[in-house]
Amino acid sequence: MTSLALSVLDLIPVRDVQTTAQALRASVELARTADRLGYRRYWVAEHHNTRAVASTNPPVLIALLASATERIRVGSGGVMLPNHAPLVVAEQFALLEAAHPGRIDLGIGRAPGTDPVTNWVLRHGMEEGAAVQRFENDVTEVMAMMHPDGAAISLPAGGGRPARHQALLATPHAVDSPPVWLLGSSDYSARLAAKLGLPYVFAHHFAGQGTAEALSLYRHGWRLAEHPGSPTTFLTVNVAVAPTTEEAERLARPHLLSMIALRTGGEFGPQALVEDAAETTLSVTHDHMAGAFTQPWVVGDPETAAARLRALAAEHGVDEVMVHPVAGATRSDPADRSPAREQTLELLRQAL
Repeated sequence: MTSLALSVLDLIPVRDVQTTAQALRASVELARTADRLGYRRYWVAEHHNTRAVASTNPPVLIALLASATERIRVGSGGVMLPNHAPLVVAEQFALLEAAHPGRIDLGIGRAPGTDPVTNWVLRHGMEEGAAVQRFENDVTEVMAMMHPDGAAISLPAGGGRPARHQALLATPHAVDSPPVWLLGSSDYSARLAAKLGLPYVFAHHFAGQGTAEALSLYRHGWRLAEHPGSPTTFLTVNVAVAPTTEEAERLARPHLLSMIALRTGGEFGPQALVEDAAETTLSVTHDHMAGAFTQPWVVGDPETAAARLRALAAEHGVDEVMVHPVAGATRSDPADRSPAREQTLELLRQAL
């Protein structure tokens, strides 16, 4: 049987009666669990101005998590590049690679990661279309500036100033740079990753549809570009595992309620506790929506979850799956731990 590598995506959810500090400590313990169990990588997302998610600044979180672990690769899933100057991102990840050589991944996306008003603030009023138009150039600039040889910029003459050529280095004396991955939930990133010869990840855990089409576009574009080597990708999926399927479904319900609120314009506040989520009654419309949302999720006992992950990996031709553990917390759980998320990683690793 083909070996299936496992990785983790963490949005650092914040639940009721939990502070930001407690949510961060819970994620540190989850990363240590993943490291101990032999998971391949641990990625954190970028989301802004929400009470539900503490993952606002991937480079800061990566430094924290890489320092708290020993072996696992730590990275961004991802840095939303239009929110940042390419040189700043290059400097951040060049320093992370210098501090933790061979353990850093730079995953890049172009979504806002927030609401329209916060997006406007992050991007200094830049229109969405302008950010998209710059995206390909910004990606190549980040890669060039992180490279040990650095990049060069040419400034034309003007205003009485002569033309200048300036070297740009993300760090004074790099010996290596972290791999860059492109992330996306549309055809655009698949095509761009193929064009640039970069590894690519489709956000299956968020979109749930279009995964096969995006991966096919990526692989086809890679062949047309005649890059050396092979296209590299993996699958992301929402997962909750417990000793029984009934318990796994109960644990996944708080995240499900959060997703319904997010998609319907409801209050996207701190995640409900499992007991409170169980008592929440959905309307007929939202109940149908819940069924559609959870269809691509993997929720069940260890054997069922392992079989579904193997089937998904085979269907999409990947040998790595990045799980987003969505099991919620109960009233009796310590505020600085996520026992059900840790259990998901434990049981899944045992079953696989």
